[in-house]
Amino acid sequence: MTLPRSFTNSCGWTPTTFSDEPDFVDSWPPHGVADTPGAELHPALAGIAFDAQVKKGQFDPGYSGFDGVEYAGRTLEQILRDADVEVVDVVGLVESHCVKHTALDAVKAGFGARVLTDLTIPVSPEQGEAARRELAAAGVDLTPSAAL
Repeated sequence: MTLPRSFTNSCGWTPTTFSDEPDFVDSWPPHGVADTPGAELHPALAGIAFDAQVKKGQFDPGYSGFDGVEYAGRTLEQILRDADVEVVDVVGLVESHCVKHTALDAVKAGFGARVLTDLTIPVSPEQGEAARRELAAAGVDLTPSAAL
């Protein structure tokens, strides 16, 4: 069995949380809208062969990758368990929301979790500090990618 190397998640597949005047807590500017360029992976990732691709935020805010499913309908948890994954590395946007919720859900599901701190950024410094406190309290390892 090939162990998964990478997973991707797309936020915002529904307009219900979009706002022209977002508060970046409960509402967001339009982003990641299904079937638009904003929902595609960054071009720097174009050459990576992913073992699975999970889409989240389909018809709900979907902050956690564990809320999503792949095209065949398996959840991220099912994919990870099928591949005998023990530790989940979480990166991307944004640290204070999607990254935080994905890492916390990984721990709740019984996985180890690491947030690679140099590969994410919060909405604001204050929200980032609060997220890191919550993640550390839950047992999530906060480490720079160079330490791996």
